[in-house]
Amino acid sequence: MNSTSPQPDGLRAAHRITLIGGVLNTLLGIAKIVVGLLVGSAALVSDGIHSFSDLVTDAFVIVATHFGRQEPDYNHPYGHGRIETLGTLLLGSVLLFVAGGIAWASLSRLIAGAPIPPAGPVAIGLAVIALLAKEWLFRYTLTTARRIKSPLLEANAWHHRSDALSTVAVLAGLIGTQLGLGWMDAAAAVVVGLLVGKIGAALLWDAGKELIDTALPEDDQRRMRELALAVPGVHDLHQLRTRKVAERVLLDLHLVVAPRLTVSEAHEIGNEVCRDLYDAYPELADITFHIDPEDDSHDEVPARDAALPLREDVEQALDDAWGSLDCWQRRVALDLHYIGNRIDISLYVAERTTPGNLDSQASRLREAGRELPWLGRLRVWEGPGRA
Repeated sequence: MNSTSPQPDGLRAAHRITLIGGVLNTLLGIAKIVVGLLVGSAALVSDGIHSFSDLVTDAFVIVATHFGRQEPDYNHPYGHGRIETLGTLLLGSVLLFVAGGIAWASLSRLIAGAPIPPAGPVAIGLAVIALLAKEWLFRYTLTTARRIKSPLLEANAWHHRSDALSTVAVLAGLIGTQLGLGWMDAAAAVVVGLLVGKIGAALLWDAGKELIDTALPEDDQRRMRELALAVPGVHDLHQLRTRKVAERVLLDLHLVVAPRLTVSEAHEIGNEVCRDLYDAYPELADITFHIDPEDDSHDEVPARDAALPLREDVEQALDDAWGSLDCWQRRVALDLHYIGNRIDISLYVAERTTPGNLDSQASRLREAGRELPWLGRLRVWEGPGRA
């Protein structure tokens, strides 16, 4: 019933920080690989490869945030947020691939016991600079992601944090080689691979949960239920279902109201529920509510063999049963209430009657309609009715 419009300012912010990250990753990647090759540090080269992998993920972020925040259209009525989810899935996959390559190569080198020379102050200094730069980029990206509510950009921020953590391991390995502990360089490279793999697996897990429409946490669902039940006119609710599409939340629920409310009044009660939920949860993008006259939570799918006739068939059946009765011939309105597998009927007649006459007319109608298996409560009223 509502949708989130694209946020141009948020897109610009996402693209700006991603481009900054791309430039920084390029410079750091080149520097790490060149220096790593010169001093013979596998850990520093591995970290440089990790930085270059960020360029691929930065491209994912720019493309996914651009297309993922477009307005809903005919083919995508719920928006394009799944594009961001797909981007997060690809980002996690790339990280796992990079992690496996780094860990395998470094572990092989560690087992082989290849000699590793001291790193030297230049390599150690570069690692310190890279650590500070990536930590700053992580904090800047995370702040921007939470401000514009972009899970994909937040995932990229944690990718930057994985770089910073891996650089800590690299720095420890470089210092170890300087102290004569050459094996620490290869060990640090293995740690880099494990850290990168952990981040990638976490991103894959979160994206996977969203793709299979995992519900919001229990606390959020409980709070939503409490807000809906607090609205006057809501007797109960059931089938409350939530799911996420990127930063947006979609909600479906069934509201139980008094069985004889008018359609417009029951609908306005539903609208009030929506207003309260939108106010409490700004990330809600769409709420679909269904009005129930009674609790039918035990019948999520209507039973085909218990179907009741609709108005056209009801009127035909009543005309066959009551056609000869003056009360039916003078009707001005007919209200139908589908309650408890029966149809309650309110019949409105035009002429004025003497006291007690309505009751006698209702008795004749009941007698004439006794063969109708779906006929429930019957009332006869004077006046134009509500139809």
